[in-house]
Amino acid sequence: MKISHKFFTNYVANVLIILAIILVGTITYSGGVQGVFSSYNTKAIYSGNAKNNAVSLMFNVYMGNEWLENILETLNQKSVKATFFVGGTWVNKNEDCFNKIVQSGNEIGSHGYWHKDHDKITDEQQANEIAMTDELVFKISGIKMHLFAPPSGAYNSRTVQIAEAYGYKTIMWSLDTIDWRDKDEDIIKQRANKAKAGDLILMHPTECTANALPTIIDDILAKNIRIITVSENIL
Repeated sequence: MKISHKFFTNYVANVLIILAIILVGTITYSGGVQGVFSSYNTKAIYSGNAKNNAVSLMFNVYMGNEWLENILETLNQKSVKATFFVGGTWVNKNEDCFNKIVQSGNEIGSHGYWHKDHDKITDEQQANEIAMTDELVFKISGIKMHLFAPPSGAYNSRTVQIAEAYGYKTIMWSLDTIDWRDKDEDIIKQRANKAKAGDLILMHPTECTANALPTIIDDILAKNIRIITVSENIL
């Protein structure tokens, strides 16, 4: 059977269209929410710029609020600002306490919504974690956050790409006080005392951290190192 030139041309064109549709679908599916628009060169940030001669105090807030006011009072007394990464469910249940952080002038970042390990959930779930918290915080405070601290420090390359698609930089840490586990004021002080220029110091609003904070701040300032927000430190 002789195949006409027109039939052959149409056949090839249709095959190419089908292949293109399959390719786009594969990219979209594997890339997840907004994945097609993500930069694959973006990486999580583990430290600030040492040239700033400064460190940043970071508080991940997902549960509890008993010691937050003490921490805010200490920061105010010492005339320093910290960065508070807040979880969406916590904000939803503790709006008054959240507003105190906002009113104190400290920086607000995102800690996701349900405190999920982002390396164990789908792209869509990761996007929801970020988007839901973003929407809630903006609705309550009018603040558009741009820093995201993955819960438990768990993330993968897709986490960073999805966060970037929503206008966020993924923030980790260079110095961990491990205050959530080791509820010992002296140990927390010793760990924080290792701080050097550029460090991002991870803490939580625990009783021991609240008690240790005045000394931690004094010791850092005594080294002639400034204390600034994460946004300032990563410039």
